[in-house]
Amino acid sequence: MSVVKSPLSDADLKVVGEALQGALIDAVDLSLVAKQVHWNVVGPRFRSIHLQLDEVVATARQHSDVMAERASALGVTPDGRAGTVASSTAIKNVPTGWIKDDEAVRIMVDALVVVIGRMRERIETTDKPDPVSQDLLIALTADLEKHAWMFQAESREAGQELG
Repeated sequence: MSVVKSPLSDADLKVVGEALQGALIDAVDLSLVAKQVHWNVVGPRFRSIHLQLDEVVATARQHSDVMAERASALGVTPDGRAGTVASSTAIKNVPTGWIKDDEAVRIMVDALVVVIGRMRERIETTDKPDPVSQDLLIALTADLEKHAWMFQAESREAGQELG
């Protein structure tokens, strides 16, 4: 049953729907990963990293809502349930327990690199079928790349290749 009639063809809607669903999953999981690290980070740079992690959470949550609402506007039901996110994510699990500040930065750089790579693929696949959705994916990717830059600059290995 489709409640909303999409302006896209069925083939284009499939491509765009998958891209938006994937972006939703990545954004939801990124927010969860960042919050888990936020709660458990320790070390001399605790405060700055703790606050920086909340910025990632806010970005991911805002964009997850944008992705879900765009999917709904096109007639695709978004699925952000925990089981769906857990079974579809490409982000590595966060270790349990306290996380030293250097490790927190590494975890976030790794997670952001994975998500940015997947987002860039989605940007390419939505170029022709739906430039409107592509624009939303570009905006999310730009924000994620800014966070990745900031965490890389925060790294004690700044200047060395990360990810």
